[in-house]
Amino acid sequence: MPTIAYHTLGCKVNQYDTQAMLELFLAAGYTAVSMEENADVYLVNTCTVTGTGDKKSLQLARRIRREHPDSRLILCGCMAQKEGAYLLSTGADLILGTQNRAEVVSLLDRVIASGQPLCAVEPLSGNVPFESLCISSQDEHTRAVLKIQEGCENRCTYCIIPSVRGPVRSRPLSEIEQEAARLCRNGYREIVLTGIHLSSYGRDLPGRPSLLDVIRILQKTDGILRIRLGSLEPNVATVDFARALSEMDKICPQFHLALQSGSDAVLRRMKRRYNISQYWNGIRNLRSFFPHAAFTTDIMTGFPEETEEEFHESCRLVEEVGFARIHVFPYSPRPDTPAAVMNGQIPIAVKEARSRELIRVGKKAAGRYLQSWVGLESVLLPEEQVEGCWEGYTPEYIRVRLSAGVSCSCGIPVRVRLCSVSSGLMAGKIIK
Repeated sequence: MPTIAYHTLGCKVNQYDTQAMLELFLAAGYTAVSMEENADVYLVNTCTVTGTGDKKSLQLARRIRREHPDSRLILCGCMAQKEGAYLLSTGADLILGTQNRAEVVSLLDRVIASGQPLCAVEPLSGNVPFESLCISSQDEHTRAVLKIQEGCENRCTYCIIPSVRGPVRSRPLSEIEQEAARLCRNGYREIVLTGIHLSSYGRDLPGRPSLLDVIRILQKTDGILRIRLGSLEPNVATVDFARALSEMDKICPQFHLALQSGSDAVLRRMKRRYNISQYWNGIRNLRSFFPHAAFTTDIMTGFPEETEEEFHESCRLVEEVGFARIHVFPYSPRPDTPAAVMNGQIPIAVKEARSRELIRVGKKAAGRYLQSWVGLESVLLPEEQVEGCWEGYTPEYIRVRLSAGVSCSCGIPVRVRLCSVSSGLMAGKIIK
């Protein structure tokens, strides 16, 4: 029986796409093994959002070819879409990009039959359809990612994603409903909605359904206990949107609102479609209905011409919002984007120093958020046992560890009191 190993770089959308391709191989008679084993086929889903993503993707591809010269190597994802035939130089047998993934098994069979490598990357035209991949399981114990949207048309000056993911395409509501029900039957109690630009869901579909329509379908799906949202544009968080969410008891009050910078001047150079005042409006609207909500975000340091004061505006915003978690990364010039040729490129050492400082500020804010929960109650969804203790997450995505010997069942929610925090982990006690 042939074997396949797989590795995903990048975002939750990539994780979903990898799982969908893996399940196609399993249906064709393959057995999944770890990347450390000697597999017949290695599948690497690449990332190109930053230069680091490119570097990691190339390093992994070359290491696999060096250590497993007789195995088949498939490269797909965003870097594969961008680089196309160039990646054949790594010794890969099949290059897929961000289309034709539903044909991955038959395309590999074609490669094997011909004895020749194949680059199956196609241009992302304006009428490219949504590729209806599907999954039945994931590596998580109780949580499954459900991809409902593909592509982005915002064209921020730093971002390469529109060119490697294409225009906005949305998954039909009927397919979303079917997959959610299937995942639920297979034991997943929390659904994480994801897409390249989640806020634009439905604008390309007949009747223009919205993200709220998707959430309402999941709210009515028996067996689903939690609905968690992926990254949102702050402008989507209107009062009406927040109110509608508050009327659905399965919504997790953890909101990832895209930021990138705390400076209006930097946001204008990035061509983001909001300013800091609008960002604050989104925070306040959600907090008015979810007072203890967790807010998370991504922030870039060292965008061209970023001054020390503009950088410190980001630091101050992190402190004032009180983010529960932030992802910080230094600006990385991407080919064929306007920002790559802007004046005022920031030295790497400065970008990295600012990243370290912002990470420090973010950790302090996260600590304060966790501390604010000490003594309060929440609902824990147990996921796994670690060192003899059950651990899981609250709706706010606070990781909680129960005392050793406490009896729980995976995926069965329990009410807990949050007692203390240590190294980002909350100690909890079941309330009888």
